[in-house]
Amino acid sequence: MLKLLSKILNFKGFSLGLPLFIILFLLVTSKYLKSQNTLDFKQDSIQIVPTDSVSNNMLLPDSLYATGNYKQTNDSTAQDSLQMQSANQFGLDTKIHYYAEDTNRFDYAEQKLYLYKNAKIEYEDIVLNADYIIVDFRTKIAYAAGVPDSTGELVGTPVFKEGSQTFEAKTINYNYETKKGYIKDIFAKEGEGYLHGQTIKKFPDNTINIFRGSYTTCDLKEHPHYEFKFKKAKVIPGDLIVTGPASISIGGVTAPILPFGIFPNKAGRRSGVLIPTYGESNDRGFYFENGGYYWAINDYMDLRVLGDIYTGGSWAIKPLFNYVKRYKFKGYFDAGISTNVIGKEGDTDYSKEKSFRVRWIHTQDPKANPTSTFSANVDIQSNNFNQYNVQNYSNRISSDFNSSVSYSKSWGSYFNLSVAATHNQNNTTKMVTVVLPNLSFNVNRVYPFRSEGSTGRKWYQNISVDYKNYMKNQYSTPDSLFLKGNWSKNLVNGMQHQSSINSNIKLFRFFNLNTNLTLTDRMYSRSFDQSYNRLKKVDGTDSTYQKVTDTIPGFKNEFDYAVSSSITTNIYGLVSFKKGFLRAIRHVFTPSISFNYTPSFADPKYGYYANPYNPYSNDTTFQNDQYYRFNTLFGTPPNQKSGSIGFNFQNNLEIKVRDRNDTITGTRKIKLLESFSISGNYDLARDSVNWSLITINARTTLFDKVNITLNSTWDPYTLDTNGRRTNKSEWEVNKKLLRLRNVSWSLGFGYTMNNDTFKKDKKQKKDEEDQNNQQNTDDFPDPYNQDFGNDFGNEEPTPDAMGNAANWNVPWSLNFSYNLNYNYTPGYPIYRVPEDKNIVQTLQLSGSIDLTPKWKVSAQGTYDFINSKINYSSVGIQRDLHCWQMAFNWVPLGPYKSWNFTINVKASMLQDLKLDKKNDYRDNRGNPFTLKR
Repeated sequence: MLKLLSKILNFKGFSLGLPLFIILFLLVTSKYLKSQNTLDFKQDSIQIVPTDSVSNNMLLPDSLYATGNYKQTNDSTAQDSLQMQSANQFGLDTKIHYYAEDTNRFDYAEQKLYLYKNAKIEYEDIVLNADYIIVDFRTKIAYAAGVPDSTGELVGTPVFKEGSQTFEAKTINYNYETKKGYIKDIFAKEGEGYLHGQTIKKFPDNTINIFRGSYTTCDLKEHPHYEFKFKKAKVIPGDLIVTGPASISIGGVTAPILPFGIFPNKAGRRSGVLIPTYGESNDRGFYFENGGYYWAINDYMDLRVLGDIYTGGSWAIKPLFNYVKRYKFKGYFDAGISTNVIGKEGDTDYSKEKSFRVRWIHTQDPKANPTSTFSANVDIQSNNFNQYNVQNYSNRISSDFNSSVSYSKSWGSYFNLSVAATHNQNNTTKMVTVVLPNLSFNVNRVYPFRSEGSTGRKWYQNISVDYKNYMKNQYSTPDSLFLKGNWSKNLVNGMQHQSSINSNIKLFRFFNLNTNLTLTDRMYSRSFDQSYNRLKKVDGTDSTYQKVTDTIPGFKNEFDYAVSSSITTNIYGLVSFKKGFLRAIRHVFTPSISFNYTPSFADPKYGYYANPYNPYSNDTTFQNDQYYRFNTLFGTPPNQKSGSIGFNFQNNLEIKVRDRNDTITGTRKIKLLESFSISGNYDLARDSVNWSLITINARTTLFDKVNITLNSTWDPYTLDTNGRRTNKSEWEVNKKLLRLRNVSWSLGFGYTMNNDTFKKDKKQKKDEEDQNNQQNTDDFPDPYNQDFGNDFGNEEPTPDAMGNAANWNVPWSLNFSYNLNYNYTPGYPIYRVPEDKNIVQTLQLSGSIDLTPKWKVSAQGTYDFINSKINYSSVGIQRDLHCWQMAFNWVPLGPYKSWNFTINVKASMLQDLKLDKKNDYRDNRGNPFTLKR
């Protein structure tokens, strides 16, 4: 039998010799193996393989060839697993799979498995890789180590993985039964950081005790740029790393700073304290800013509360609440309340102001409910909030803030309901307008004479009807009286029903005739009556008149209608060329003639308009002072009869040129004139001055970059000496058809270039430019755009001068845009009309360049050519310091001049490990480079 086994073992042509030999051997020696299972093993201790026994069993290739106690094969499938009739015979719960590139040997007497060169063992959820591995089936211990190469460098050091836990070491002793391990010189990733340890004990619950180690977020194995060194530590995977007394070492310089250390290594979000920044303000004293607490409530919501406090008496509280429900909705609630104390009480420049802000964003996933949608975009704040509490440049210069909370519901394809609450606040006029509710109900256009599936070939089948309903409650008041104002006086409300009957008919194949009848019904809960009284002087004589408005409660409505009809067609002109660069010229002329009729509803029989009540019949002061008796939420019915014939002549001009880059047609189109229109109307109902103002507008785009627009108004009538229109035409008086009344034109273009601009085709470049332009508009991202799943203290990449995260993937970029707006009103001295010119010309530049792979410089500026000054500018310098980052941002000019210098660790969990120096724009009374004491 032994001779037969020997032949099988040494038969090189049989690649399955070794596994087959193992199976036969187990069958023959099963009694012997069973006896070995009775060996005792101390479950509460770790069996360590002595160093001398390891060196005796470490079989290098030359010695292995000499012994002949191995079987080498090039067929890896033969070495994939240790085939056994019963895994329990070796104390194994499942099969053990192994692989070795160079050598594997099983010592049956010692019950040990030896693997050499790129060895790998898989057992349950354990994976062990190393250049040298020994598995002792009697002690249930796996030993792994590296092997010195020809230069003495240790290579193939062990890499151990159990579940989600992975680490590297020089030597590993692991008991696969008790799940305990003894490890030397570990390097492991824990959360966002890395652990180094000299001696490690691993326990069955995967906790780790470390003796003489360090923790860092720098991924350098040998010499990290910084590390927290400790003598003892305990690691609870997915939770905490707790150390004894620790010291921080930066660049090899060590300083004791901590009596103990706690480093969270839990994946995902976690609650914790947010460390504030500190400094000194020239106006408000010493401060702590943005300190607070982050609360990871659950997987769907979290809360961050930040606070500021100044020794001068200023303070602020800023909560931010995020919430999300996948496939349903997401949003955030951002609020702030503060008291800003400037100077010292008793000083001439002393001030104390309170401010607040409420910001709420809610968006619904389109797939959540296709028939109903709820959304919110609320931004309410006091007009002084931005002065001291907002770092966002776009918000600092904004004067308008708008809010909207809306709900919409649709039924089928015909019915739509929308309910909204809106808010508008203007910090220039100090006015606040709130509309609650703002309701609309629409019935989409239906064709009552068209059967299902009909295409409307007959004229009456093209008659359609729609319906719209609006309801509003509106309150307007100065912001200082918003909560103190007279709501009953300033609140206006009403409802409007509107329906239109439309008919679209094609005439003589080339003309489209569109006729429309619009019916409007406005409903109000109150009306107004006006009268006037004579005011008496002290001596009893009349001095002047005073208008008096009386509010009359009670439901009333008013009805009006309008009729319109238009006919239009398209006329094409085409000239083709068989040779040359220019291949064709196409002109599209779209004339349109319309008729609009509205009766006058100023007749007293309607009761919509009235004149102030005059108790003095012989006084005609207010006889022409007509007023509308309702509010103007939905406009007013016409108070003059109109029957106007309008015209609009639209033109489009484009050419087709040869293009060798187009392999299909060989040509491309160029628009010379996207639009050129002339429009006006003639009112038949008037007895004089029948012509309206004539408008001439043009628009085009040159080279797909330069946008040019022209708008002008012309008057066919002359003016009197007071500058008012007369009934005499310009042709009668000055022999001119029209007189220029106003003209405005604008020119603008922008372009983005980077290192890939000249390498890619035009379509790719255009797509990238559009994307970059969109990104450049978002100087300061919305708080919710940050990853909701990040840990507290989210890592924010180094911002550039524009406040954006520095893009290290683009070595250089340049964005510029030029805008020129010109508005001109000619002067007519004989008509006492002064000349007026207004020119706005600005150039915006922004760009960045990588001076080296680790240095980036970025800048942005806006120059006003008219006033010859720079409106806004900023410069930023960023330095990538591997696991650290440095940033310097400077705003040298304007009311927001400031600078900020920061060096900090990149990892979010150690975001407070930083050096921060700044001069805030809120304290820029002096030189922005002056350091605070």
